[in-house]
Amino acid sequence: MEAMSKVKNNNPEILAPVGTEGSLEAAVYAGADAVYFGAGACNARRNAGQFTGERLKEAVRFCHAHGVSVHVTVNTLVRDEERTAVADTLTEIAESGADAIIVQDLTVMRLAKQICPELELHGSTQMAVHNASGVRMLEDLGFSRAVLARELSIDEIRKIKEQTQIELECFIHGALCMSASGICYLSAMLGERSGNRGMCAQPCRLPFVCNGSEYALSLKDMSHIAHYDAYRQIGVASLKIEGRLKSPDYVAAAVDAVRRVRDGEPYSEQVLRDVFSRGGFTEGYYTGKRNHTMFGVRTQEDAKRAQTVLSGIRQLYRGPRNDVPISMQARIVSDSQASLTVNDGTHTVTVTGEIPEIARHTPMRPESVEKSLRKTGGTPFAVESVACELEDGLMLPSSALNALRRSGLDALYEARAAVPERTIRTADLSIPYTRRTEKSRLCVRFASFEQFLDDPAIAFYSLPIDVLAKHPECITERAVGEIPILIYPDEEEKTRTTLRSLKERGMRLALAENIGAIRLAKEAGLIPIGGYGLNVTNSDAIEVYRGMGVEALFVSFELSAPKARDLQSAIPLGMLAAGRLPLMQLRSCPARSDKGCGSCSGRPVVTDRKGASFPLVCRERRYSTLLNSVPLYLCDKQLPPLDFYAVYLTIETAEEARALIRAAANGDAPGSPHTTGLAFRKLL
Repeated sequence: MEAMSKVKNNNPEILAPVGTEGSLEAAVYAGADAVYFGAGACNARRNAGQFTGERLKEAVRFCHAHGVSVHVTVNTLVRDEERTAVADTLTEIAESGADAIIVQDLTVMRLAKQICPELELHGSTQMAVHNASGVRMLEDLGFSRAVLARELSIDEIRKIKEQTQIELECFIHGALCMSASGICYLSAMLGERSGNRGMCAQPCRLPFVCNGSEYALSLKDMSHIAHYDAYRQIGVASLKIEGRLKSPDYVAAAVDAVRRVRDGEPYSEQVLRDVFSRGGFTEGYYTGKRNHTMFGVRTQEDAKRAQTVLSGIRQLYRGPRNDVPISMQARIVSDSQASLTVNDGTHTVTVTGEIPEIARHTPMRPESVEKSLRKTGGTPFAVESVACELEDGLMLPSSALNALRRSGLDALYEARAAVPERTIRTADLSIPYTRRTEKSRLCVRFASFEQFLDDPAIAFYSLPIDVLAKHPECITERAVGEIPILIYPDEEEKTRTTLRSLKERGMRLALAENIGAIRLAKEAGLIPIGGYGLNVTNSDAIEVYRGMGVEALFVSFELSAPKARDLQSAIPLGMLAAGRLPLMQLRSCPARSDKGCGSCSGRPVVTDRKGASFPLVCRERRYSTLLNSVPLYLCDKQLPPLDFYAVYLTIETAEEARALIRAAANGDAPGSPHTTGLAFRKLL
């Protein structure tokens, strides 16, 4: 298809967001090479329009006929009872002829491979892939593309590309999440609407205050369109526009701007700002200059400016671009039906029409035939060449010649829109493994050496690997080295070296909160333990991770206790039961002033509009973690029979840490304000 050939010619595809039929036409007519949209409930924008049934088939037909690829988002977390619906959705997508699916949950990957091996797998930005190890792990799993995290700089993307083989997709325009995607739990915790389930309520756009900043969790939109060439030179395969909830005007304006830059034409950033922005745009992640200028909120003035540019934008998608090159060959000879062969470089169709007559007056001329055949308005086609075999002295009514042309173009459209032949099978939804839990054990996540307590009552414990490197005396048979949840390219080799050093000192286990960390652990000869950041919410995903070498794991703390109880697993399972839950992982710290980090204590707070304070923990200026305003405590509750429960220590003093461990071990009632988190709530 044309979209794929552009990638091969070293021009990244322009990938546009679609939420409605209107935005689908806007994307295609404005010049997108590919679109992405949701099908069914299993996608990260469940409030956007969904393409299912005949609507899905027609959308794919329309796109393919215009030379546009279709990527379908199936990128939310799945629960066991939803597996049948997911399999049905994947079957429908495969039957529609869509080109690829965008995946977060590895259950979706597993089912897709069973149902349709030819359907391409793209790793969603919800997987928080932000280093070469994560991309390589996707490659190992059979993915053809990784959608990289939006927090990466252009230099970091370059380093990842130099070390990996599969295609890379990068966001070039649109909204920025405050947290690394996929590991944000703020909406779930505050409003029972999970971003990992496609129901994010965007609480980060509310007035949270930090160091005098009124909207401390709201970032401006990104716009890196002017840097198209840098992405092209690196070899990025696809440039993605965010905005499936946005209007057709927004989609068309963004697509047109990227297309213009690709074609060497000027574009207006002001028009893009007027269509939609939050006080302008930021390039903070692109350049690596992450500071207070990245923050912004949409104002009434921003909204008013949009009305001034809409009429001009709508001219961009009034009809097809006529940019699919075709050739035609007409044959008009006596005693035979007139025929027309149309070719687009891949498909060839031949149609026939009326038998020509002997001309009574003026016979047909090749020039007039060609003029008629070149009229392709209302179609995606542009005639590059016309060859005409015309016998002298013949006449064909113009209506017949026009009908022949329309018939040929219609036949070519249908050929391009045809669903490719594929292997489509029924998925095996059985779960042949069962969980056997003899006794639940206590484990502890220590954040610092000062908190550390080597108590025999603790079945195993974790410490950050940099703490273990400084205090190797903490390494025992029960020790687990916690790999940072975010490891950007400049830190990847250092992390690898630290893990190998700890292995030599006797460490056996490593806690991995990200798929890239699993690979790093295995490369160092360590046994991976899956952390909460893997977002495990179903039995199939557990089995996939077991196949990747993970020997125990924590289920997502977005999973309710009853759902956790029903999970089946061949490896030990656990859950977080006490401590402050990490709600966001922030690469752009809201506590950073215009003068940098110099005056910061490393423990600032973010305050919401009700006065609740959310502690912010600095991770050696690499990233920050936003903690919940009140601690989780479940240890006095009737919990599902899992293999282990964790006390998750963060900002507690040594004395507070010991008291919490004692209370958890004894099942005591909490002695201070607390929350039961999402364990007994119904999460959307």
